[in-house]
Amino acid sequence: IFFTLFSKKPFQVAYFYQYSVQKKINKILEDFEPEHIYCQLIRTAEYTKNYHNCPKTLDYQDALSKGMERREKDAPFYLKPIFRSEKKRLLEYENIIFEYFDFKTIISAQDRDLIYHKDRRNISVVSNGIDTDYFNAIPSEKKYTLLFTGNMGYPPNIESVLFLVQFILPELRKIMPNANLLIAGANPTSKIKSLQCDYIFVSGWMEDIRDAYNQSKIFLAPMQIGTGLQNKLLEAMSMKLPCVTSSLANNALGAVHGDSILVAKTVDDYVKHIVELTNRKEYFDKIASAGRLFVKENFSWQVNGTLLNNIIHNKTSV
Repeated sequence: IFFTLFSKKPFQVAYFYQYSVQKKINKILEDFEPEHIYCQLIRTAEYTKNYHNCPKTLDYQDALSKGMERREKDAPFYLKPIFRSEKKRLLEYENIIFEYFDFKTIISAQDRDLIYHKDRRNISVVSNGIDTDYFNAIPSEKKYTLLFTGNMGYPPNIESVLFLVQFILPELRKIMPNANLLIAGANPTSKIKSLQCDYIFVSGWMEDIRDAYNQSKIFLAPMQIGTGLQNKLLEAMSMKLPCVTSSLANNALGAVHGDSILVAKTVDDYVKHIVELTNRKEYFDKIASAGRLFVKENFSWQVNGTLLNNIIHNKTSV
């Protein structure tokens, strides 16, 4: 990372690159002679960008530069220059690395449009998928009004939870005094752990995350920063939890507001949606059922696996 200060490469690309690993990969490529190479995230691209003996696919996954831009806005003043530098480096690298690969994939059309390359339309959108048979609701006691899941050491998740706890929950409890929240997921920071109280529960790592979904009524994902498709929403919808989220998160998902999901712009919107779901069982059941159907039709492994398989076998590039 230190030597990267004198280059234009993103810091995170440097962090994941080691010359000793490069030599091992070179040996594997020489011995194995692959028919196709698939690199996930630009962080791995350096290892194979100059290998030309077979077709290669780069999975951008997210527009990392845009995510860094959003993080820069909320960063402490002393970290802003670092985030600003990384954003510029990522923007340039995402554009340059495009030329080294035959095929490119990304998680959503929203993210594809944030890659600043003249041929970005040739990046194939291959969404996340989940096993809808595995993520299937089991009748259980509902202990929690609201649920948020995710890696609780990840800044976009931390920001979302803080927004939920500091702004949404206080207003909601004025109307629903018994409303509570479960924050489930690995690596909770000290800031997240400090939120624990008689109506906020921080679980940390769970052996089976389905327990969190089964024990909760409504899933809330008020994402404020970050890019890409939120797997947490796919899981919750598949588990027949009605989901309330931000337009930022739903832009990548593409669900229809008022049908399979509820989208909120303001704190009042979030509170209104939660209260309405709580008071109207028919409405609750409609959003829950439509959400599961939406995920089954659009985010199954069968659908997205076929797309990726076609790309790898050179049947299609878009």
